[in-house]
Amino acid sequence: MLIFRAISLRKFKFQRASVSRSNFSKCFMGMVNHAQPSTPSYKSLLSHHLKNHRLDEARVLFDQIPVPDVTLFTMMVTGYARNGRLGDALELFYEMPVKDIVCWNSMVKGCLDCGDLDMARKLFDEMPERNVVSWTTMVSGFLQFGRVEVAERLFREMPARDVVAWNSMIYGYCGNGRVEDAMKLFEEMPRRNVISWTSMIGGLDQNGKSDEALFLFGKMVGSGVEPTSTTLVCVLTACANILDFHVGVQIHGQIVKVGYHLDEFISVSLITFYANCKQIENACKIFNERMHKNVVVWTALITGYGSNCKHEDALKVFGDMIKIGVLPNQSSLTSALNSCCGLEALDRGKEIHSTGIKLGFETDVFVGNTLIFMYMKCGNISDGVAIFKHIAEKNIVSWNSIIVGCAQHGYGLWTLTLFSRMIRARVDPDEITFTGLLSACSHSGMLQKGRCFFKYFSRDKSMVKLEHYACMVDVLGRCGKLEEAEELINDMPIKANYTVWLALLSASRMHSNIDVAERAAKHIFDLEPHCSAAYVLLSNLYASANSWGDVSRIRGKMKHSGVVKQAGSSWVTLKGLRHEFLSGDRSHPFSEKIYEKLDWLGGKLKELGYVPDQKFALHDVEVEQKEEALSYHSERLAIGFGLINTVEGSTITVMKNLRVCGDCHSAIKLIAKIVGREIIVRDSSRFHHFRNGNCSCGDYCGDGHKKWEFSLQ
Repeated sequence: MLIFRAISLRKFKFQRASVSRSNFSKCFMGMVNHAQPSTPSYKSLLSHHLKNHRLDEARVLFDQIPVPDVTLFTMMVTGYARNGRLGDALELFYEMPVKDIVCWNSMVKGCLDCGDLDMARKLFDEMPERNVVSWTTMVSGFLQFGRVEVAERLFREMPARDVVAWNSMIYGYCGNGRVEDAMKLFEEMPRRNVISWTSMIGGLDQNGKSDEALFLFGKMVGSGVEPTSTTLVCVLTACANILDFHVGVQIHGQIVKVGYHLDEFISVSLITFYANCKQIENACKIFNERMHKNVVVWTALITGYGSNCKHEDALKVFGDMIKIGVLPNQSSLTSALNSCCGLEALDRGKEIHSTGIKLGFETDVFVGNTLIFMYMKCGNISDGVAIFKHIAEKNIVSWNSIIVGCAQHGYGLWTLTLFSRMIRARVDPDEITFTGLLSACSHSGMLQKGRCFFKYFSRDKSMVKLEHYACMVDVLGRCGKLEEAEELINDMPIKANYTVWLALLSASRMHSNIDVAERAAKHIFDLEPHCSAAYVLLSNLYASANSWGDVSRIRGKMKHSGVVKQAGSSWVTLKGLRHEFLSGDRSHPFSEKIYEKLDWLGGKLKELGYVPDQKFALHDVEVEQKEEALSYHSERLAIGFGLINTVEGSTITVMKNLRVCGDCHSAIKLIAKIVGREIIVRDSSRFHHFRNGNCSCGDYCGDGHKKWEFSLQ
């Protein structure tokens, strides 16, 4: 080697007059490339390629090694498996002339990491010898795939068990919801280390036993075991889940004392803890203690702001994160989109959607599910359906989001079609699916379908909850089957709560049945004496029947009981700002223009033959006053604002906290035709899409879906 270098250097000196500095570099690298590297050099170069996921370059280098040893073979096999190339890993593994136990263990683990449990078991059975690592790897693999019984059998068959094997079994039990078995095994352990305690504490917390997790932590400290940062993260998470502020603050003090406060995962847990305990200012202090480049820390603060209904702050933090170069992940995008839902800010949601596409999350199931929810909640059903179609691997949340969304928008037949596709995709429906289907039947007047779904799901008694009875009462009640609905309530296997009776009262109001309404109201007042919705529905029913004495009696009872009626309001979100209106409101800066627009629309409505329906004027006043009150309901003021502040032809989306009244529903259909726009109104019950004199609810005929241009194909 030294002779080779001497000859090369003499040759270089002879040519130095004509060789530039760059050429010198090329010559030197050429000499290095022609030299034979030693085994340690091969190992470091191979490790470098594999660490940087350059598998093909690593294989070229590996093939140049004259006689690779078992360590180099194992490195290459492990690299293939870690990058999902199991076929290449197995091919190379079987080519190995000599295999040691480390290589066998690596190959078994590689199969498990790539999701091939059968191949892992085959290799495990073929191993000429096994050590405790071999057994522990296989036990962990079966637990990872939910094969708990097989894992238990293997664990019992192990010739020797170290603390790692016991810890793996405890961790697997907890991961499969068998926390009692995990605790029993924990008590049987001959020796425990801090990982044993931490696994058990985290497992209890993850399985809804946060109180027990904190109790076990106390025993751990009392036993003299020093907690690690991971242990403290688990304990803080338990405090956050059960809102144990006192213990959480004590843990925070301990963290500062031992110097873990700069650990980023500790920071995440502290931010989440304080945010859950509604101490968002303290969460901000934790965040501001240092500059963070870890997206998980930023996401914790964004989520914390969202959970405290500080959605503007959440979106500001999301923007700041991007500005300093921290790229969002699935969780941060999802949290930001949830804040857009909270603000009903469709435009900002679209901006974040665009960011997600640029980062490659267009087909991601978690981001996609949140996008479906965001678009549906903000009234944009077409984009919600488009997102659903682009999700690569749909899960139960994807199907439920689109089914519930279509139901809320009144697309009953779409909902049934989606449910059929869900069943064909072998996705099992759950309680949320059931709620969505009944809601679709209710909003689209599909009585027989509703009965069939209720009968089908009722076969599983654990599936049917109180909310499903309320939905079924709504299905029957809206279709005028009040007696059947009341009979269903009386025959319920569980006691009806006030929401079930409220559904019957609402249907009685719709069909002007005072007798049923009074019986339903009595049950409600027995269960919930201060239910303002029941008072209002009953009062409105009396008012529509011109029974003003009963109206006065109900209002007097409300006043005596201190029950306050929720004021009806409607709002439009424009350029990130929410513009809210009450009935007859003149406080908005644009009120003069809004009323001018509504008066102009009033004239056009009369030309089309519109006559105000005075039964929706709920005060005992003169006819002219009733008509004027109806003309300036909050949803009409919001529509007027939208018309004068948006471009011609654009869609206007109005949100309302109560149900839209029948007279406004009739008027808005005509207004949409007059102005040539789509007007979307979301009330407390559902979405209404008004276009060209029609509503998506089909005036309760359920065929509004035929009028739209997009499809489920």
